[in-house]
Order: sequence, then structure tokens, then C-alpha cells
Amino acid sequence: MNTFSAQTESDAVVPASRSDIWAALTDPDLLPRLTPFLEHIEADGDLWRWELSKIPILGVAIAPCFTERMTFDPETRIEYTHAPPAGTTERTGVEGWYQLDDVDGGTRLRISLTIDAQLPLPKSSGFAVRKVMSSVVDRMGDRFAANLLDHLGVTA
Repeated sequence: MNTFSAQTESDAVVPASRSDIWAALTDPDLLPRLTPFLEHIEADGDLWRWELSKIPILGVAIAPCFTERMTFDPETRIEYTHAPPAGTTERTGVEGWYQLDDVDGGTRLRISLTIDAQLPLPKSSGFAVRKVMSSVVDRMGDRFAANLLDHLGVTA
């Protein structure tokens, strides 16, 4: 197994209230409806277990499940830290944050996430694996953004 990473960052002004965006980003039942590949989130306080559907990466299909410690600074910031339960091995994890700030015309939403995945692929395939992972993450982000705007009843 080798570990491969993909990072995504975005920065946008969403023409909606910070409270409405916050409500969507902290709803473990809503997020799977907004996010491609995300099947289910099981929230237990600040520990959230994220379950994704199968994602093909260079002939290997993975269905990531990972546990994140979610730190919430109400209506301002969400931080993700990979926190697998004791005695378990999770081959995928996320580190990062969402930041919400009031601006003229809505809410500035900034996102920074790094996804690490252990895959049964050689290290020499790193460039290709990162390219595929980044493509999947970008598509997920684009669809999430469109679905979030739709959920909020606003246009881009």
C-alpha cells in the first residue's frame, strides 16, 4: 500500500446568508444529497463517519469510509481532522476546513481539504493517481457547489 494525496481549495461568494450555508454544511443527512459519491454520514457528536460509494482509480475501485473529528466554531469555521477509532485501520482520511465570513452580497465560503488514500498501487504511479484523484475531487466539488446553490435557492 502506498499513500496518495489530493488537495482542493476554493473561495467563492455565495449569495446567501451565513446561517443558511452553515445549516447545510453541518447537516449530516443533507450533505449526502448534495455531494456526489457520498452515500451516508453517521454523526456521533463531533465524530462523523463518512461513507462513499465506489470510486475507480486506475483500475482499482475503492469505497472509502473514514472517521473525522469535526470542530465547529458556530457559523464561522468547520475543521476536519482524521480520527479513526482505536483499533481500526482507515485507508482514507481528510484534513481541512471550511471558513464562512459575511461580505457584501452574501457569504464568503472558503474551503481547503486534503484527501489521503492508501491504495494498492506502486509509488511510481503517483502522478497518474494524483491526477485521477484531483479530477474526482474537482468534479465532486463542482457538483456540490451547484447542488448547494440549488438547495439555497440561489443562482451562481
